[in-house]
Amino acid sequence: MTFQTSDLCDKYDNTVQVLTPLLHSFGGTNRCFGQIVTCKLPDHNYTLKQLLQTSGDGKVCVVDVNAKFTAVVGDTLMAFAAQNNWAGIIINGYVRDTINTKKINVALFALGTCPKKTQLEKKGVLGETLHFAGVDFCDGDFLYADEDGIITSKEMLYM
Repeated sequence: MTFQTSDLCDKYDNTVQVLTPLLHSFGGTNRCFGQIVTCKLPDHNYTLKQLLQTSGDGKVCVVDVNAKFTAVVGDTLMAFAAQNNWAGIIINGYVRDTINTKKINVALFALGTCPKKTQLEKKGVLGETLHFAGVDFCDGDFLYADEDGIITSKEMLYM
């Protein structure tokens, strides 16, 4: 599907949510589209690692770690995402290994970088509604990201 978020906003102005521009691109592409799978993490990426090792079917994983200043995703998890057909990962948190993540053809958006990885192994929650960057992310909604920004919609949007 070819799209531009600006055109989708024009056509579906009353139905899209636009993220506050807090996130930066650290993936091999800065464009993605797909159905949202939400993941709320406490202090560790264990649940996200398990999720990215399953078939993504072109979906986008939206992750919330409450902007904790440790890296949630690096080149290992990005490799899992690529191998399992995930379109992108959106994180209210930080990433590392960006020299390598930028070589992997999966979109990756995060607040910034941090060389320190998460520590304690705790399980997270899948399917929970998340809220950050001024937007509610609901499991099953749709996300569109490109050079102009990131938007979400309850329904799939067509041009």
